[in-house]
Amino acid sequence: MAGVSNTVRIREALENAIVNGQFAPGTRLDPAKLAEEFNCSRTPIRDALQQLEASGLVRIHSKQGSFVSEWNVEELAERFEAMAEMEATCARLAARRITDGELAELEARHEACRTLAEGDRFDDYYAENSAFHACVYRATHNAFITQEAMRLHAMLQPYRRIQLQVRNRVKRSFKEHEAVVSAIRDGDDRAAEKAMRDHVLIQGDRFHDLLAALRSDR
Repeated sequence: MAGVSNTVRIREALENAIVNGQFAPGTRLDPAKLAEEFNCSRTPIRDALQQLEASGLVRIHSKQGSFVSEWNVEELAERFEAMAEMEATCARLAARRITDGELAELEARHEACRTLAEGDRFDDYYAENSAFHACVYRATHNAFITQEAMRLHAMLQPYRRIQLQVRNRVKRSFKEHEAVVSAIRDGDDRAAEKAMRDHVLIQGDRFHDLLAALRSDR
């Protein structure tokens, strides 16, 4: 059981480090250094990396090692497109099914985002933004969709975090949230679906801004 506990602890720590930008896309994860850092054998490190590969956050190449997932332009566009459709579905279902308590939580998260956006508190906004989206997922009352949305969200977290670094993106993100919340509050499932899709989908100038941010982040 200790091995399983170690694996879970290490996987969660590495996942948080990737999501929080401590390990940028393309970074090589050295099992020997990680074993030393976590004061354990390489077995739970290997198992944790395999679990992260299954989630999409890590890529393992047999002769080269393990790396934080890094996608080319086409792969990145495809994943944002999939995420946009998944979150659009979540928003549509949330507009139909959200409870009063869930709506109150969503609005509270939204107001917290407002304060952080106005103060240009990027890191705090990033965390609250994730919590906002998780509220929408749960309001679908569909456990499978919620799980898949969380998986895709985690996979794209490093890129969504970098995207928020683009000039004025945090404030624009908040305004887009406003449209989502308003549609869900009104029970307008189609408007909620469109607002969320437009919020998540990266294309045109926004996609070029993301690529520029990725290059400058290295």
